[in-house]
Amino acid sequence: MQNDFFTYQAQTTQFAAGFEVEKAEGSYIYGTDGRKYLDFVAGVSANTLGHSHPRIVEAIKTQAEKYLHVMVYGEYAQEMPVKLCRLLAEATPDPLEVTYLVNSGAEAIDGSLKLAKRYTGREEIVSFKNSYHGNTHGALSVSGNEYHKREFRPLLPLITFIGFNEEKDLQRITEKTACVILETIQGAAGFLMPEHDYLKRLKKRCEEVGALLILDEIQPGFGRTGKLFAFEHFGIVPDILVMGKGMGGGVPVGAFMSSRKIMETLSHSPKLGHITTFGGNPLIAAASHATLKEVLDSSLMDEIEEKEKLFRELLVHPKIKNINGKGLMLAVNLGTPEYTLNVAKRCMEKGLIVFWQLYRNEYMRISPPLTLSKAEIREGCAIILNVLNGE
Repeated sequence: MQNDFFTYQAQTTQFAAGFEVEKAEGSYIYGTDGRKYLDFVAGVSANTLGHSHPRIVEAIKTQAEKYLHVMVYGEYAQEMPVKLCRLLAEATPDPLEVTYLVNSGAEAIDGSLKLAKRYTGREEIVSFKNSYHGNTHGALSVSGNEYHKREFRPLLPLITFIGFNEEKDLQRITEKTACVILETIQGAAGFLMPEHDYLKRLKKRCEEVGALLILDEIQPGFGRTGKLFAFEHFGIVPDILVMGKGMGGGVPVGAFMSSRKIMETLSHSPKLGHITTFGGNPLIAAASHATLKEVLDSSLMDEIEEKEKLFRELLVHPKIKNINGKGLMLAVNLGTPEYTLNVAKRCMEKGLIVFWQLYRNEYMRISPPLTLSKAEIREGCAIILNVLNGE
């Protein structure tokens, strides 16, 4: 299988692992080599409830026996997409009330940018240095790392990049700004947190000039920080909320939410202001609804703080410079990209899956399933410490 993988499947790097997967269950991925691997990555924050969670699997089976795709998004009323959107509205604060379901986080970013331009009638966008929002042309345009962008220019015009947590830069948000888009917690840059009421000051500036605030919660959303969405820790509500990854519990999905007043502008002048064939797919919506229900019904979010504390207590070593992040999205600074990549390789050899951050490769990513047990945390951290000790 590995030979066919490299021969027929398009590659994103020149050094893919090519690890052959047999099955995955709970916190473990099983290889065709007969070994099991503890998963501290969760499909890059996507597998909220671990692998093959029975509630998700059952929801998919039940929906598959009824119907799959029947019509493009927004035409027919289908049970699971409607239930998902209603549950999202019930679980989020006002004025978030209407959800547009799409296929990925990047598409949701593109849709949110279109919505902000359509509602405000403005053209300029403010984003952040070192931000990452996805790889479609629109999402890449508002991402703040030139290395990943330069070969694909020209991208969207009229985008200004300001510094994350830099209050002096807020004055660059003006009456010409359609929207400000940022990750509540900067992901690719190493899980950087907003500081000193920065988000409140940013929201206030947006209100002063009439710009919409878009929060990208594609990574921290769906309980990963101990709240359903990370913005709930900071005393603000965005005008537009973007989600993806962990929303589906292992299936491809994205969405953006706003007030009804804002969202309805996509339905006219022109009609079909955003359109997607497979957005709101009933099979995907069933999986996402099951994921959201389990996160809301269970004690998982209440356990996040203790699990983060255990990680921080265990991961103490002279080779660990610092640990960024919140909840179960942690970035462990190992000093250099080369060393971090080597640590990830050695951990894999010992049965633990870890990864690295997209922009800051010196940071090792820890973003396990929310269902990870304390015993599994200890098991994985012991492997990391053994590798750091050269064992």
